[in-house]
Amino acid sequence: MWGVMLRTRIVTAVFLLAGLSCALFFFPPMPWVACCALICAVAAWEWAGLAGWSSKARIAYGAVLGISCFILGYMGIEKLSLFWGGSSVVAEIYVTIALVLGLFAVAFWLLIVPFWLKYKWPLRTWNAAVTGVLVLLPPTLVFIALRAFAGPEFVLMAAALVWVADIAAYFSGRAFGRRKLAPNISPGKTWAGAVGATLGVMLYGSIVSMATISSVSLSRFLLLQLVFIGLSVLSIVGDLFESLLKRQAGVKDSSNLLPGHGGVLDRIDSLTSTLPMVVIVIVA
Repeated sequence: MWGVMLRTRIVTAVFLLAGLSCALFFFPPMPWVACCALICAVAAWEWAGLAGWSSKARIAYGAVLGISCFILGYMGIEKLSLFWGGSSVVAEIYVTIALVLGLFAVAFWLLIVPFWLKYKWPLRTWNAAVTGVLVLLPPTLVFIALRAFAGPEFVLMAAALVWVADIAAYFSGRAFGRRKLAPNISPGKTWAGAVGATLGVMLYGSIVSMATISSVSLSRFLLLQLVFIGLSVLSIVGDLFESLLKRQAGVKDSSNLLPGHGGVLDRIDSLTSTLPMVVIVIVA
């Protein structure tokens, strides 16, 4: 049974990676924005489902966030195109907006979500609407902007960091997992999985850094390791946060759109918490 599930996950993952790579490297700016907006809309539809909203309310919420993402993403692409055309003022404005947006989202994940996990606050109508915007919109806009700002290769490397964390946590948890990380939230997650995810991210980040940066001093290398540890922790927090919401909603997955993986929200839960930190690291 586990082998069949693993094969299904791998096949779906291959198709998802192929689709993402195609969009990243070959889509013009506007279709790329539309693709990201569609992902945001579907994730918002699933998010509203976790909150127990009606079918019409879920569709409306998904549409609002998807359209908002497209409009804001389009505005961001326009600013970046002007920037690359030589407008330093626009570049400064855009960088400032990106930094503020990233700081706001990171503050949510670092300062609010730990208390949310501790006290297990329920997802009500009002806080679902507000937190859904905060959880989904900033990372999607960051994803849109990173391709124009840093290139598709960097976007793929940033996304791969979360994938490495998930894979390392999955296999290290199955091999060595004994002590549960958060049994009341996600019984399947273990401390061994968390440690494996952190070590995997540190190793992956070190390899990427040495391959892409011409000269890395010892102090900078150690600083990067701290960044990688922070990103892996945020990745775990994002995963636990969605696990709590699914547990409260009484569902295993956010939807069944992706065979072996559940829903879109199940695949991007860790990205929602890590991408804002990525843009802060770049800009800062």
